[in-house]
Amino acid sequence: GFGLIGIMGMWEATMLTLSQVGVALTLTLVIALPLGVIASRSDRLDVALRPLLDAMQTLPAFVYFPVIVILFRIGDLSGIIATVIYAMPPAVRMTNLGIRQVPREATEAARAFGSTRLQILAKVQIPMALPSIMMGVNQTTMMALAMVIYAALLGATGLGFEVLLAIGEFDVGRGFEAGLSIVIVAVTTDRITQAWARRRSQALGLSIS
Repeated sequence: GFGLIGIMGMWEATMLTLSQVGVALTLTLVIALPLGVIASRSDRLDVALRPLLDAMQTLPAFVYFPVIVILFRIGDLSGIIATVIYAMPPAVRMTNLGIRQVPREATEAARAFGSTRLQILAKVQIPMALPSIMMGVNQTTMMALAMVIYAALLGATGLGFEVLLAIGEFDVGRGFEAGLSIVIVAVTTDRITQAWARRRSQALGLSIS
């Protein structure tokens, strides 16, 4: 797939897109995973976060584009921030849900053997919730890639910008090549994250669909 991207002449744009998605995904997970863990341990925070996450998922991205442009101007940074806002909810929700679904018997057994709250979280709850957490990471990755075109409207370079240029110039071939490159990147990323999650889960003796 990536060989085809190179043949079509979209390699540089693809690398720019991957770098932006990588930065946005890293920022998203750094914020979302700890937030999901904290929400799983606090019902009040869970209730407070729910409408906020609903709004982040349902509001069209164009609604907060003007605010981002005013604060951070046109450029790659604005595209990354918009991607973080759009892609964060699945990781928070699935982390929260996965930890809450860990059997109470497992945590009680760990507590009976003298484990601290941090040890229970790190050695019992997170490993057992890993399939759900990785599903959230996978969905977050796909949503970050889905923002490629929208981010181009904020001045981000890469494949999304190539699509916009093709639309503006009515260049069907260029648009097809850029769109196909986005599909290849999305499919490859999806397969890699799913395979990594499956291996981690098998190593821990868990099951993941």
